[in-house]
Amino acid sequence: MSTTHDFETDVLIVGSGPMGSTAALALATYGVRCHMVSRWNWLANTPRAHITNQRTMEVFRDLDIEEEVIRQATPWEYMGDSLVTTSFAGEELLRMRAWGTGEQRHGDYVKGSPCPVVDIIQPKMEPILLNSAAERGASFSLNTEYLSHEQDDTGVSVRLQDRLSGREYSVRAKYLVGADGARSQIVEELGLQIEGQMARAGTAYVIFNADLSKYVEHRPSILHWIVTQDASFGEIGLGLLRAVTPWKKWIAGWGIDISKGEPDLSEETILKQIRLLVGAPDLEVEIERQSVWYVNQAYATSYSKGRVFCGGDATHRHPPSSGLGLNTCVQDAFNLAWKLAFVLKGHAKDKLLASYSDERAPVGKQIVLRANQSRLDYAPLKAVFRVEGAANPVAAGIARFKDPGPEGVKARKAAQDALALKDHEFNAQGVELNQRYCSAAVLPDPNSSAEEWKADKELYLQVTTRPGAKLPHAWLVNSKGRRISTLDVIGKGKFTLMTGLSGEAWAQAASALNVEFLKVVQTGTRDYQDPYCEWQRAREVEEAGAILVRPDGYVAWREIGAIHDVPSAREKLQSALAAVLGID
Repeated sequence: MSTTHDFETDVLIVGSGPMGSTAALALATYGVRCHMVSRWNWLANTPRAHITNQRTMEVFRDLDIEEEVIRQATPWEYMGDSLVTTSFAGEELLRMRAWGTGEQRHGDYVKGSPCPVVDIIQPKMEPILLNSAAERGASFSLNTEYLSHEQDDTGVSVRLQDRLSGREYSVRAKYLVGADGARSQIVEELGLQIEGQMARAGTAYVIFNADLSKYVEHRPSILHWIVTQDASFGEIGLGLLRAVTPWKKWIAGWGIDISKGEPDLSEETILKQIRLLVGAPDLEVEIERQSVWYVNQAYATSYSKGRVFCGGDATHRHPPSSGLGLNTCVQDAFNLAWKLAFVLKGHAKDKLLASYSDERAPVGKQIVLRANQSRLDYAPLKAVFRVEGAANPVAAGIARFKDPGPEGVKARKAAQDALALKDHEFNAQGVELNQRYCSAAVLPDPNSSAEEWKADKELYLQVTTRPGAKLPHAWLVNSKGRRISTLDVIGKGKFTLMTGLSGEAWAQAASALNVEFLKVVQTGTRDYQDPYCEWQRAREVEEAGAILVRPDGYVAWREIGAIHDVPSAREKLQSALAAVLGID
């Protein structure tokens, strides 16, 4: 018996956060019919996530929204130094170079990617994603509640409800994307296993307006840590002042004891706490809202079942430490979108879709553990400014830190070590960029050994063209004499075969295959000159070798040695494409 559906689409996306909106944008860009629903009246209305790292900016660059994101973001140069002070108006104790802004690390960041790090809050980010998706053909419904789904061999039937009218209706989609957040109903319905712990600690957050320019304009930073007895509870043990809109809108945060129930967030208590953190007893403050959020440490071991795929906060739940949340959501979506597009267009078989979970679930686990470890890593810094057993442990700790005697020397050395440890949160370019994929959509080099890490893999990016790694950034020069990144000549929904001037056999082989989703980049030619020899140093293959790059910028396969005969090149390329795309 056939069932009547109100309308049909190729991909139905539940949730309009960074995962859902990016999925809609990418799918629409690739020419795939998609419809996104959200139970809310509009998009994010609180600052939430804000750190946007280079790998995410590379996604936005590929989707042609990078310039708009930069325009609306707090620029990179305002993101550090992070202060450690007794209050904004009080004594400064330490500074942390953050997000690659310091002289020692900035070069690593600009060398590793053509994209900057920026700070942009979700209420600014999500409209960019949604508007761009709509302009490119995606449709969406707000005030729409997801109720349930049933899937079969050909698609997914989804029940929805219009929250304004109460009307229930059905949508038929070929695939369903569950981007419905940390309390994901879709994850629960699929029975996806979640490992870890929810709500293991708590933090009070207050959004407020106050002009704090005089405290920060001469030392711009978006994060400020306050050493005070009034905010000494919990793993971090420091108060937080975070700039939302420099330098007028802020978040104040401090740890709470969740074993004692809901904290006191009365206006009187909040005003007192903000004024203590700022160090201005008469500060004029406009409180916008207050909330409590809980520290989660949980991740899904698998992201999909059948024709339903989950991602974003639905599959990795963690605190904002290390600024990994929004970034991982965006990258989940970008990984999934091109695979759905290729299957829907008939370029690949369904088995390609299994690689989504295989590749992204390990990343989700990694960032959940890293974000929680970043909280634990405040312990040495907290200990520097705390003397247990003293009447006022924090005041005693500060006094010890300033003591010219042996105890002060020891405390200041401990502070140096504590700051170095925090580089694993605030200057962790490796955490952000060193993901390695292992799946059927990646073909390892024959007889390859495990990758050897030449430096701390959390702190430093290691560029490589090994299959499963993101293609390295190197500057090329086009026919107009303008610099273009290697990341600018790949992607856009297509596979790219990269070879050198002497790799003509590969160019001919790709042309002979005559597939619409494959383009060739032959460095050394007029359009892709390598005058700096940067790509020559980074490519790790012979000039007449080849690198096959996926639409998401990750290396799918490479031929290290030189190939000069077209039949051999064609056979190797055809075999690699078929294997990656799941074609028998």
